[in-house]
Amino acid sequence: MNWINILSEPFTYAFMQRALFVAVIVATISAILSCYLVLKGWALMGDALSHAVLPGIVIVYLLGVPLIIGAFVAGLVCSFSMGYIKQHSRLKEDTVMGIVFAGMFAIGLVIFSKIESDQHLLHILFGNILGITQADFYQTLILSAMVIIALLFKGKDFVLFCFDRNYCHVAGLSPRKLHYFLLSLLTLTIVMAMQVVGVILVVAMLIAPGMTAYLLTKQFYQMVIIAIFCSLLSSFLGLLVSYYIDGSPGACIILIQAAFFISALAITQLKHKIQINFSEN
Repeated sequence: MNWINILSEPFTYAFMQRALFVAVIVATISAILSCYLVLKGWALMGDALSHAVLPGIVIVYLLGVPLIIGAFVAGLVCSFSMGYIKQHSRLKEDTVMGIVFAGMFAIGLVIFSKIESDQHLLHILFGNILGITQADFYQTLILSAMVIIALLFKGKDFVLFCFDRNYCHVAGLSPRKLHYFLLSLLTLTIVMAMQVVGVILVVAMLIAPGMTAYLLTKQFYQMVIIAIFCSLLSSFLGLLVSYYIDGSPGACIILIQAAFFISALAITQLKHKIQINFSEN
């Protein structure tokens, strides 16, 4: 087989084409949001929300309600709970995140272990991008359109909010509203990303592209472009590798993103050493 056949053969199947399309959508939005999260220092926030949606998913599954509703409501409950506790206690934000998301994830696991679930709920934990249904496909399109429209209108405000909360207030914007609006978009993105990599690995998809880009540039919009490129390439390669090794697509995508981050870190360290040697000479 030549390289063209190796790269194209997996995507001759309809389910792989659908998986790639969904992965591209989710990867693009995740990469953009990851830049905001990295600048804001919200790596743990993404982890908190991705785990906190589990009890909502399990509960609505028992009620026969669409899973997206339970995930979104649980994410909002987690966000507002953390905000309330932080405002009414002396605890730091990272401590509050750890308490709330661990508690909600534990509740979800307890309920999950007590019901007779089919494979569908297990896919929530580990992802099921190769089993995307037509309904899931259209749901992803709708949610992605909502997030993209919101980012187009409020993207610059989010940048200001991430860099300087106080100046954001001086500029006439409400940091509190932007805070919860960004968390709402993050929750919607987590709902989409669950289908690709699952609850357990979704935080990596929301953080790794932004971290990789942050190492390579100091300009925000260049950071977004690099993050999107890395996220898209890792999604394509991850699906490709999973096809040939018969492995988990979500795990393969995250492993390649981790490899990109390690490569970026090595490049920056090498550049730093070269600069030091050049300055000494």
